[in-house]
Amino acid sequence: MVISYIGMQTQEVDIKPNIKVFMRSDSEMLDEVMVVAYGTAKKSAFTGSASVIKSETLEKRQVSNLSNALSGTVSGVQTQSTNGQPGTSATVRIRGIGSMYASNNPLYVVDGIPYEGDISAVNSQDIESMTVLKDAAAAALYGARGANGVILVTTKKGKSGDTQISLDARWGVNSRLVKNYDVLQNANTYMETAYSALYNGYLYNSGYTAERAYQLANADLFPKLGYQVYTIPDGQYLIGRNGKLNPYATLGYSDGDYYYTPDNWSDEMFQSNLRQEYNLSVSGGSDKLSYYLSASYLNDEGIIENSGFERISTRMNVDYQAKKWLKLGVNLSYSNVTSRSPGDQDTDAATSSGNAFFVGNFIAPIYPMYVRNADGSFKYNTNTGYHVYDYGDGESTNFTRNFMSMSNPMSGFLYDTEKYLMDILNGKWYAKVDIIDGLSLTASLGLHIDNTRQHSVGNKYYGQSASYGGSVMQYSSRVYSLDQQYLLNYKKSFGNHNLDILAGYESMDFNTESHYILGYNMYSDNNWTASNIIDRKNGSGSYNEYATIGIITRASYDFNEKYYGSVSYRRDASSRFHPDNRWGNFWSVSAAWDMAKENFISQYDWINMLKLKASFGQQGNDNLYYKGYTNYYPYQDQFTVSGSDGVFSDGVLYYKGNKDITWETSNSFNVGVDFALLGGRIDGTIEYFNRQTKDMLYYKPVAMSNGYTQFPMNLGSVRNSGVEIELNYTPIENNNLKWVINWNGTLMKNKILELHPDLKGEMISGSYIYREGESLYQMYLTKYAGVDPDSGEAQYWAKGEDGVEYKTWDWSAAYNSNRQASGDLLPTIYGGVGTTLEFRGFDFSIQCAYQLGGTIYDSGYQAFMHGGDSHYMGYNWHKDILNAWTPENKNTNIPRVDAIDKYTNSSSDRWLTSSDYFSINNITLGYTLPKRWLRSLGIGSLRIYGAADNVALFSARRGLDPRMSYTTASTDRYTPIRTISGGLKVTF
Repeated sequence: MVISYIGMQTQEVDIKPNIKVFMRSDSEMLDEVMVVAYGTAKKSAFTGSASVIKSETLEKRQVSNLSNALSGTVSGVQTQSTNGQPGTSATVRIRGIGSMYASNNPLYVVDGIPYEGDISAVNSQDIESMTVLKDAAAAALYGARGANGVILVTTKKGKSGDTQISLDARWGVNSRLVKNYDVLQNANTYMETAYSALYNGYLYNSGYTAERAYQLANADLFPKLGYQVYTIPDGQYLIGRNGKLNPYATLGYSDGDYYYTPDNWSDEMFQSNLRQEYNLSVSGGSDKLSYYLSASYLNDEGIIENSGFERISTRMNVDYQAKKWLKLGVNLSYSNVTSRSPGDQDTDAATSSGNAFFVGNFIAPIYPMYVRNADGSFKYNTNTGYHVYDYGDGESTNFTRNFMSMSNPMSGFLYDTEKYLMDILNGKWYAKVDIIDGLSLTASLGLHIDNTRQHSVGNKYYGQSASYGGSVMQYSSRVYSLDQQYLLNYKKSFGNHNLDILAGYESMDFNTESHYILGYNMYSDNNWTASNIIDRKNGSGSYNEYATIGIITRASYDFNEKYYGSVSYRRDASSRFHPDNRWGNFWSVSAAWDMAKENFISQYDWINMLKLKASFGQQGNDNLYYKGYTNYYPYQDQFTVSGSDGVFSDGVLYYKGNKDITWETSNSFNVGVDFALLGGRIDGTIEYFNRQTKDMLYYKPVAMSNGYTQFPMNLGSVRNSGVEIELNYTPIENNNLKWVINWNGTLMKNKILELHPDLKGEMISGSYIYREGESLYQMYLTKYAGVDPDSGEAQYWAKGEDGVEYKTWDWSAAYNSNRQASGDLLPTIYGGVGTTLEFRGFDFSIQCAYQLGGTIYDSGYQAFMHGGDSHYMGYNWHKDILNAWTPENKNTNIPRVDAIDKYTNSSSDRWLTSSDYFSINNITLGYTLPKRWLRSLGIGSLRIYGAADNVALFSARRGLDPRMSYTTASTDRYTPIRTISGGLKVTF
């Protein structure tokens, strides 16, 4: 009899009435058991494409959301952390982007049950493994929701033996990883540059003489900026005729009421903060019962005041062999999650006066953050003891800022708040009945309940809510889903023939209910409930239902563990489509051949495995978005209604449905080779994939005269194709030293194959062009033509009626006549590299990620290279502006600063830059004490370690983080956090 189990060496024993088997751990065995769709399989018998991330890798990472641990760990997977706020989920993409308007997110499956909640509620320390399913052979059984790949999360279970108690405690410090752009830090340099912008505007655009331009620019300097922070001798100007600061001017100015001097806003707003995490688990079992119990606490404080993530989670996994023929089990988890941030720290906060990241990046280095008395001492609030903050509103002091008047993020940290609270319960109950030898029936019930509350308060004194008397927003939602599975499995061996057949039924019922209210004019300061609102502005509610049912079949066969074949089929129905188009068919076929077991190769003892594999199949996607949200009823017309005092006013068509809309399908082809050489010292996989999405869920633009502007339909196709490589190399392995090197890389190309015939092969949307033969992320921009060396003006390539290009300062003419496909924002190559060393109890590991070959539109840099017009006065400049055109510096690609020229930093391909990066994601150093030191203390093992996450990022420009977005740079989002910590793990 042959026995194998996840993470254990296979054991072969004689059949006897009583058998005792000692399973030896060997997580790197080539024939380990891996988790696959609706079951497990030997790695050697698996014919699809999948990568496994083990608990050892996850436990090294200090992440509050396990999706952030995927970066660089397996081939074919890209992650984007669009928001560095602790606890936020990364955007995960598996083998590219296959849809324009439908979801590109993978499906998470936790312990066999599709997971509909926030993945931040799952404690990464409870996870045994994560399996990423990439091709149709691996994921087609998930049918309607498997088109974008599947991530199988398997939590830990108890093992037979004595009870084991484990405590893992770690303490660390969070700090800001990605600093601001390399902007001007010196007030003198900023004032000289601002003067140059005014001077050039008067000299080159208004016809004034140099002397008159000099006078006007000096006279306008302080009024335009709003603040005077220099003391200047009577009768003199701040800037001399040479464009340099008056040597007799001193920084700091008193008007008799207040003293004004610049503060470093970023240094004041951003801080290092503490992170602490505790994980306690109890596990064990007998021949009939196994159990795993855990409790954890995480407090992950953010890098700005009043922000952070806190989670209390518990888990209970129990399996019980009640009868020889009956096995019962339950997996239960509960998480209480609190996420805090000051108001206005959201992801589209460029217009939000309280956004610390936007203000910290852009505010000029001349403005005070704090109010000071006339003698220069700080002014304090006598009631609170806090600093009195300068809001630049003409009331807190005598000056008014041009840059975001009535705002100061530091006060928002104190007086504004935004808080999410979630209670998440997940449960799975199952019963497995062995009917006859090899035939079993498993019934599972999965439950997910998510109660979320959010409240946001904008204070009534300062900031963007002050003009409304303050604001209060309350939001609550309840998500409930129930998943039922009934699986009939038959496994049997007939000599060299091995057969595994699965048939089943699955249904999922999902509903979500939400309520929202927003109001202004707060009655009291410290009440965030709706009862505190005098003027109720907006209120809404929604209730959505979603249901799927699926019929599942799969048959796998192998001969002599050498030749493998598998077929799968799923017929799914989704409530998101009209009953006439509700059903879809999804399937796969796959085969593999372990050539190493053939005589002509087995003679070479350095070849341990050489498995060729291929698959083809079809998966589905029913998750259509509308205005950024899931559309649960895309085939129905949807209306919004309004009225007052119980009287109906009108109903407006919000969304035009289409009863003919149906599945978006992906046809996936995969071929590859898995190999192991030199006794397993070298192993890996090389695969080619071709994933073609057709009948894309799409919104066709229509004339507004129809009463709506978009119409949903299935049209067009896109292809993602490429090569994936995963390599592991063990140069040294002996009793004292083990050294492992890992590398993975993905070479990928995205291409639109078909669009609607009415579009004639292309569709333009803002700065993007969707064109047959091009990428889904192709920029469509004017062409920058450099700087006119005589005038210093920015130039652009326009096109005349004769089709001939010419240079012009008129950006509008170039925009209207000659925009072109300018750059693919998707990278060509991405992946990760790492190494692990183990030596006499010491362990060291480092894991990195990289990306090559793409471009990004650096809108942040564009904004920092403004010309100094009235809108941008008070905004900072990038240091590159010091190389702008002057009569003495004509050989430059940076146009002159000019407060009147509105085309200085207009959108063009000038702002496209490389999205290449290299990041050090994790470094860990640990020491496990010898057991002989611990035995007398009753301790099984003790490991002391230090770790650093998000250690460093190297990109094309300081301040630019390509990991946050495929498309544009961000200057207003919560930046990524570096965590350095130490801890210990002890088991009893």
